[in-house]
Amino acid sequence: MNIGFVGFLFGATGMFATMYATQAILPRLGRDFHVSDSTAGLSISVLVVCVGAGAWLWGPLSDRIGRRRSLLLASTVLPFPVILSAAAPTFPLLLVARGLQGLCMPGLLIVSLPYVMEAFGRTMGRRAMGYYVFSLTFGGLVGRVGVAELSAVVGWRVALGSLAVLPAVASIVMRRTLPPEPDAGTLRGDERFLHSARRVLRSRALIGSMLVGFGCFFTFTGVFSYVTFRLEAPPFSFSDSKTGLIFTLWALGFFGPVAGRVAERVGWRVICLTAMVFVLVGVVITIPARVPTLILGLAFLSVGMYAGTTGAQLGVSSSTRHDRGIASAFYFTAFYTAATLAGYVPGLVWESHGWGGVVVLALCVITTFGIAAAWTLHGVPDTQPRPEEVPLGEAP
Repeated sequence: MNIGFVGFLFGATGMFATMYATQAILPRLGRDFHVSDSTAGLSISVLVVCVGAGAWLWGPLSDRIGRRRSLLLASTVLPFPVILSAAAPTFPLLLVARGLQGLCMPGLLIVSLPYVMEAFGRTMGRRAMGYYVFSLTFGGLVGRVGVAELSAVVGWRVALGSLAVLPAVASIVMRRTLPPEPDAGTLRGDERFLHSARRVLRSRALIGSMLVGFGCFFTFTGVFSYVTFRLEAPPFSFSDSKTGLIFTLWALGFFGPVAGRVAERVGWRVICLTAMVFVLVGVVITIPARVPTLILGLAFLSVGMYAGTTGAQLGVSSSTRHDRGIASAFYFTAFYTAATLAGYVPGLVWESHGWGGVVVLALCVITTFGIAAAWTLHGVPDTQPRPEEVPLGEAP
């Protein structure tokens, strides 16, 4: 593994550590700002809405100015709104700061997907995407568990603000180590955006990947966001710090690299559909009010989400030979639309029907999107053109 790839993974980890940092402290935010459980969940929803919106700036921009320049620009700006969110005196101002953070993050998150395969896919194949997913997973683990544990000692504001150090350091590391993507000078700039977008959307691989990403991420985000409320209530009655430990299950993100390796043999479509079955089974196992089954169910859910995300992102990278920034923008719009809804809608169900309602909602979503993905991806080839074989400017 070369130093450039390690630097890139560090940048991805630092970025994603800030994204869901409020997820583990939603009950505390609700108490401190005197808002309802579902309203506290907006601290997640607002950020991911802005990530989806920002995708349409950063995705096409990276097709024009290059992935590396976009990554470095975004990583330099990101620490500032992270600090602002920690210092926000009111809940509306917290949402504004989280929204600004969300607008910065696509320059890292959206651009990273095509950059991985363009800069590192030549030497590492589909494993590169798996390692990238694992770096995001590890960053999410650091953000959730770290904020939860630090909040119990120094308060949530200091804990949240301290995360700004990670993307700040990552920006320095990436500036020193990131290689330019191959053929950076041949990125297409001569076509109109709408024409490129229409061409990209004709790909069933992209549409199927979007369905997989939406179904897995909605279920994952909704369950993990509101399991914190379940664990604080009887019969569990866990403390904030003890509840935060449930996010150590994110360590199962090492299944991302495993899924990437397996995809080289069985194909990314098989990975996607099998992962959605894991997600469904995991949600069912969480139904009993017992710690062992709850942990086992969340573990199944986690493995399915990480494997499914790896497979879906491989599908996006294989869906088009150029304008990959636009394809990535479409994918992440679906992905973070799911997270936007999952940060709020399950909260309404939780308030009215408890954990049983959250489970029914999650099962309906993963089943519906699983069936739609299986139908869309039927007959889609699993082969993926190698970067050295397909120049980015070549028409499909």
